Amino acid sequence: MSEFIMQMRPWFGDEEKKAISEYMDEDGFITEFKRTEKFEQMIAEYTGAKHCIVVNNGTVSLTLATMAAGISAGDEVIVPNFTMIATPNSVKMYGAEPIFVDVERETLCLDIDKVRAAITPKTKAIMLVTANGRYPKSGVEAFIALAKEHNLKLIEDSAQSLGSFYPDGRHIGTVGDVGSFSFSAPKIISTGQGGCIVTNDDAIAARVRRLKDFGRSGGGNDIHSEIGFNFKFTELQACIGIEQMKKLAWRVERKKEILKRYQSNLKDVTAVRFFEQDLDSTTPWFIDVMVDRREELQDSLKAKGIGTRVMYPPINKQEAYQLPGEHEVSNLVGEEGLWLPSAGQLTDKEIDRICRAIIEFYDE
Repeated sequence: MSEFIMQMRPWFGDEEKKAISEYMDEDGFITEFKRTEKFEQMIAEYTGAKHCIVVNNGTVSLTLATMAAGISAGDEVIVPNFTMIATPNSVKMYGAEPIFVDVERETLCLDIDKVRAAITPKTKAIMLVTANGRYPKSGVEAFIALAKEHNLKLIEDSAQSLGSFYPDGRHIGTVGDVGSFSFSAPKIISTGQGGCIVTNDDAIAARVRRLKDFGRSGGGNDIHSEIGFNFKFTELQACIGIEQMKKLAWRVERKKEILKRYQSNLKDVTAVRFFEQDLDSTTPWFIDVMVDRREELQDSLKAKGIGTRVMYPPINKQEAYQLPGEHEVSNLVGEEGLWLPSAGQLTDKEIDRICRAIIEFYDE
């Protein structure tokens, strides 16, 4: 095979093109309206959330989620040291301070004991990132109890978790005070860019809607009850999102099949280690592993037309933050973590080829 097997790529088809074309033929206003409402309703029904509000991207959805939950400049928000950098950036955007805490080795979700130790009088929220659709081994109820004990808000950064549920059947992102999803290009559904806030709290939902629309007191007027922003969606994105949601159930199952095939093919390769993934409840967004001799493996795979990507490095050591502290698990992921090709369009034949290349590398 001469083609380059990509790790992740957008997942659009003829249905999305047709939906956009039909909308443009209607000569609509393009800014968010009826199709946006339909997209929000589809997400709310799928997740079981009372409210869903879509915005222009997943970083903004996290920012609005925390602001609407009452977090202000100078407040501390506990975040994992292993996550996409949008997580801490979302609170830095308005002057709150992310406090970095290490994660569980098995799931890469927040370590609750380390969270407990990091709480100070300035702490106002815990941002629980469900890495690759996984939930913490301690369980979400333990985080709910900890948040209540210290009068903190529990915010679920569920950017990678659409299609994933807690063992009790509640969708990840709907259990805390407020949750956030992302629809950027590599996600299980995508609108190119985009995100949404889900919540069962009427007051939080109402404030999100105001904040995303310049702080208007009501739709379409120019009376502003607070300072807000322009973080609105578009009907073009909603056209794509609606078609994407129609494919979600199939994609959830296909992502699980892909992980199972990798796990089966590589089960005897001790140099490749998978994280714990509850496939009865959760859906992997990508194939993440810890590997020996990571850079050498990447070079070997690249020479065979197979693309990979290094996992997120520890945030506190990135130039943008440069904060003291040694976080063992996130440090280790920064040294050994690797994303293997994981696009939903991968065929079984392509997965088998990737796995053979990995096995050959370590056999050598």
